[in-house]
Amino acid sequence: MECFSPTPSSFFSSFSSPSWFSTASPPFLGLKSNSKLSLNRKSRSFNKDGGSRCMSMSHTANESSVFSYKKLIHFALEETNPHTPLAPSPLQEKYSSLLAMDDKTELQMLSFEAPKIRLLRSLCIEGSDGMQVLDFAAFPKPEFDLPIFCANFFTAAKMNIIVLDLNPLHDIMDQEDYTEKYYKDLISLGPKYSELLPWGGKLTSESLRFFSPIVIWTRFSSSPHNHSVLFSAFKEYYQAWLELMDRSEEETDASQIAHNCEAQHRYLTWRAEKDPGHGVLKRLIGDDLAKDVIREFLFNGVNELGSKTFLDYFPEYRCEDGRVNEKRSMIGKSFENRPWDARGEFIGNRVKIV
Repeated sequence: MECFSPTPSSFFSSFSSPSWFSTASPPFLGLKSNSKLSLNRKSRSFNKDGGSRCMSMSHTANESSVFSYKKLIHFALEETNPHTPLAPSPLQEKYSSLLAMDDKTELQMLSFEAPKIRLLRSLCIEGSDGMQVLDFAAFPKPEFDLPIFCANFFTAAKMNIIVLDLNPLHDIMDQEDYTEKYYKDLISLGPKYSELLPWGGKLTSESLRFFSPIVIWTRFSSSPHNHSVLFSAFKEYYQAWLELMDRSEEETDASQIAHNCEAQHRYLTWRAEKDPGHGVLKRLIGDDLAKDVIREFLFNGVNELGSKTFLDYFPEYRCEDGRVNEKRSMIGKSFENRPWDARGEFIGNRVKIV
């Protein structure tokens, strides 16, 4: 089988729309895997020497780049530590470092858990051509109805495609109490950064139902200033999420816990099927391994938190032969401008969420 050497243009096409123990010491970014997942040849297996190789690759990449998303991972782990004790997730044993089919690009994965966090994980990719990817997320345990922290950043040589949000666990269109509980004190973040990081263009209705009024969805050209603004936004959004976590109280009602669990499972099911970043992974590591990383690592829980299928949640995507329609939008409406005002009120035509 020929190795595929990705180019910035091929990565850009995949991201054309959005939907992806103590931590005081940075060496967690060099964690090694003690196991291999081999599907074909060595270029598609976990690299047992991933830690040292990846750090040397990072040094090379940083010499030709003014920034690195690894700085944000360092920040997030160090910022989390005073709020809650992090322990390595069982996933870390299997998913740590993965070498792409070009034998050059390496994927670094970290995963943790905490008393209120089911999974805090990151995927970081730095290519030799200046391409960078960060997929960082924090998923609460079902006993907590916290939003899901989500940062999906893609950078090619000149273009950046960014999604940053505290994804609502429940429907913010109709559940005003949930919006009041988690977003009332954060609404100012939206207008603050929307002026610096303008709306990135059409956003489908299907994606919109998983975003909050403070979502940052933007595209911008690379520059030290723009990256500085983005890093500031990431830090402020993550600090806000940690403060929400600190204040969150554990749910004891079994029916509400089940409701939270299903809401998170619905979110994971959507992301595992329709997230636009999947094309990047397929180009890097092949279809089979990409599916494994997506379902077992990035959106871990899609096979454990519930038994409903994608079509159970989203029947409008069912084809006549029973397959899932590969289109990204079935409702047919998209938003070219920010559909929330400065007060966080939805100003687009209201879409019925089913």
